This record gives sequence, C-alpha cells and structure tokens, in this order.
Amino acid sequence: MTTPIPATGLQLRSLVKPEGVLELSLATVPTPTPAADEVVVQVQAAPINPSDIGLLFGAADMSTATLANGIVSATIPERLMKAMAGRLGQDLPVGNEGAGVVVAAGSSAAAQALMGQTVALLGGAMYAQCRCVKVAQCLPLPAGTTAAEGASCFVNPLTALGMVETMRLEGHKALVHTAAASNLGQMLNKICQKDGIALVNIVRKPEQEALLRDLGATYVCNATSPTFLEDLTQALVATGATLAFDATGGGKLAGQILNAMEVALNRTATEYSRYGSTTHRQVYIYGGLDTGPTEFVRGFGMTWGMGGWLLFPFLQRIGNDSAQKLRQRVVDELKTTFASSYSKTISLTEALQPAEIAVYGQRATGAKYLIDPSRG
Repeated sequence: MTTPIPATGLQLRSLVKPEGVLELSLATVPTPTPAADEVVVQVQAAPINPSDIGLLFGAADMSTATLANGIVSATIPERLMKAMAGRLGQDLPVGNEGAGVVVAAGSSAAAQALMGQTVALLGGAMYAQCRCVKVAQCLPLPAGTTAAEGASCFVNPLTALGMVETMRLEGHKALVHTAAASNLGQMLNKICQKDGIALVNIVRKPEQEALLRDLGATYVCNATSPTFLEDLTQALVATGATLAFDATGGGKLAGQILNAMEVALNRTATEYSRYGSTTHRQVYIYGGLDTGPTEFVRGFGMTWGMGGWLLFPFLQRIGNDSAQKLRQRVVDELKTTFASSYSKTISLTEALQPAEIAVYGQRATGAKYLIDPSRG
C-alpha cells in the first residue's frame, strides 16, 4: 500500500427478510488493505443497469417502498417469495461495474503501475465509496477520460459485441434486437453500421424509432404499430436475419419474432416442407423487462431454438484472448461507438430516496442513472 486511504466507507446493500420484506441500506464497511496483486479504487461513477436492478430490488413491489431511518423497505408479494429463497437473510452488495481512481496499490509491479490512474472495473459491489479488486479486474482508461465516461465500459459494450460475435460463431448473417433504443441498443447499432451487419431494431414508441433512425438505423419496427408483424417480416426478408436477442423476456414478442422469421424464409423458399424451413432460427432471451411468462404459438416449424444468453458465460466460452480483443475495442472506441449517456447522476444517499427509485426503477429508455459514491 502506497498512500493512506479511509479506514471505512459506505456501501449500498440489499437484504431480503424471511417475512417478505426487502430492505435497502447504506452499510459502513472497512476498506481492505490491498494484497500484492490488488488495488483500492475510489469509485466515482457506477451505472444502474437492468441487471443491477434485478439484484437491488429482488422481487419486491417498489411501489410500496418507504424510507425511514435511512432504510428503504418494500413488500415482496407472497407468491414471489419462493424465487427469493436463495438469498434470504443475506445482506448483499450491489453494482456490477464502475470507474474511479486508484488510491492504493499492492506491491506487485502491475498494481503499482495503476496507482493514481482512472480505471474502469468489473466485479460487483460497485455501489461503494471504495472497492478493492484484483489488477486483472481493472481496465486503465485513456488519458483525459473521466470516470463517468468509463463507468459503463463492461456490461453494455461487451454485451453488444458479444451479440455480434455470437452471430458469427453460430453462422448467422444478421441480427434482431428488442428494446433497441436503449444505451446498449444504440451501441449495437453503431457496431453493426461500422462492421457492415444488417440489424433489425424493435422498439415500442415513435420517439424511439426516430432516435434510432437519427443514428442511421435502416430497419426499425414499432411493436405497438398495427402493421408491426408485416413490417418485421419485410425487414427479415430484406436482411435474412435468423438470430434475435430479446431484452423483454416475458410476453409474446419472442414467439412473434420466430414466426416472422418462418414467414420471411418461406417467402424466398424454392420448395415446400411440411416441417417448415430447414434454416435454424434462434432467439436468445438476455433480459427480463417483462417479468410475465414467455408466451408463443408454435407456427415456426421444427428448426428453431429459444434460450437464455448471459455475458459472463459467453466470455468464458470464447476464452481470455478473444475476450481481451473485445475489451480493447471498447477502449479504442470508448468516446464514439461505446459512449454512454445518463439522465441523472445521484449519490448513494439519493439512490435510497423513493422519488429517485420510482424513476430509475422503471428501467425506461432514456432514463439511465449513474451513481457517484464519492458525492456527499
């Protein structure tokens, strides 16, 4: 360790109690002394991603949230408590990724080289004033890059790049993406345009459609339009997309995409098959914006798949060398392709205010929040 650091710091915690209550609080935790291959980072920016909200709120009904004595309490519906069984009584830290300044470093050369640098980091518990992590979990940011600019270096950029790499690995030639006007969706559009990949975007609002078209998107389909299914089918005919990534999870959308893919393939088929098209179609569910059941009417033959997709298993699948190439691309294009925007920056204390929870808890496009734990 080369410089004094605070003995303790605040950390945001999420607790599910057996009686069906969620509690959010700020805990005072000791700041670890870094081991030889570790650094201590003063966290200055950490985004609130949908995956973070899943851990933060659990299955609680946040419309019931109240704040008293610095603790937010919210009711968990009884029917959903079974899903919370694995985390009962565990006071869990939250926050997948963030960025900040290295304020202490272990004795290794790699750790010492990061001293005083602004780095992005991945490893959980980022909604905290200080975070001790392995050197390998840090991504040094280019000179002149702020913590806010580097805070979303990992989850959204690597997810978008992972979608494109999955497409290539599995032999598809174009993509479909839902909730496509999100920060991640905007990044995916920039990647696909730069790499010459056709992308079909699915949104729910006219303003989201306009946003993507302003970014140069060619194929944008509004799921609330009366012509949605035909618009989607036409886009699939034009692009040949047979792979989709669905952020909604629940509802009928995944099934509608598979059905539209089948119709699109049949429009260009040269012969009939009673089992449908022999071209494999795949929908990966990678989010849960709709927490209801996934519903579909199987009108899409027999050559199809529907499953889950998560970033970290994907990175493990492709190996360290390939994953490092993706990380390097993020660094190289941090202020262009992978630039993130936030509607508001709040402190740890403000993150517990019911009025703020009501906004960032909606996970709405254009309302992404950034937490700055160094504030206040």
